[in-house]
Amino acid sequence: MQPFISVIICSHNPKVDYIRKAISALKIQSLPKNLWELLLVDNASDRVISSEIDLSWHSQARHIREEQLGLTPARLRGIKEATSETLVFVDDDNILDSDYLEVALKISKDYTIIGAWGGQIRPEFEEPPPEWTKPLLPYLAIREFQRDSWSNVLQNNETIPCGAGLCVRKIVADQYAKLISHDSRRMNMDRKGKLLSSCGDTDIALTACHMGLGTGQFTSLKMTHIMPSSRLKEDYLLRMIKGTHYSGTILNYLWYQKIPQLSWRSSKIYSLYLRWRFGSRTCHFHEASQQGIRLALKEIANWENVANLNTDLSS
Repeated sequence: MQPFISVIICSHNPKVDYIRKAISALKIQSLPKNLWELLLVDNASDRVISSEIDLSWHSQARHIREEQLGLTPARLRGIKEATSETLVFVDDDNILDSDYLEVALKISKDYTIIGAWGGQIRPEFEEPPPEWTKPLLPYLAIREFQRDSWSNVLQNNETIPCGAGLCVRKIVADQYAKLISHDSRRMNMDRKGKLLSSCGDTDIALTACHMGLGTGQFTSLKMTHIMPSSRLKEDYLLRMIKGTHYSGTILNYLWYQKIPQLSWRSSKIYSLYLRWRFGSRTCHFHEASQQGIRLALKEIANWENVANLNTDLSS
């Protein structure tokens, strides 16, 4: 029997205890194993994950090695290898509730107009987060809400799911892969080594909307995201903010042809105001967001110059 769901874990140099917890949660899924397959994509790890993680407990599980570094190449490899109508992307630090796959499959059958969806993401902190980090926690794929929501409006961010536990129809994933094959600029919108770009999952979701399908978030779909203390350090969060604003700016350009104009808020005077009014930490995070936007604008300007040059040469 062909499986209904393909679970895809993309992993680069994982913490062994984390990924084993993720695998253990998959072992106890309420959805019978003959209805889903498991693909563990080793994304250019320094060590071979297949020698550390046993998948023999699942007859439809296999290890896949992807040598091109980056979450996007790893996802593309998983999409290529998947045989099911619905794909579920699980990070190597995600612990799915025991009914996650069963609920994901039910949503895929009950909401045929939705192409990409997700659910609630609870944090499991290694240590309590400092008070100052709490406004930044949504950047770490933590999402809890009280009601279901769905939409097919491109710019409705309320219904856009996170990459952790992302469920997507294979037809959407295949179309996303096709978009990248025709536009390599999309390859840099996700994590690559230490680069913390983070909009590849949104790119997938917007692909669904572009195809006339919707995106949604469902309260019944639940998982836990292990949060190491290193992700609550100021240096990591600054890199996260910079990467998110970089990839978000690129995403808006590619989908909507929007090129943001830097306002007075990007000036040194505004930074000095933030430092005086709210302290140096707020100033640092604002500057990180502006650095990400400026980096993206520089890249977009290069693309525009090349496009203009090609137009001039062809005329």
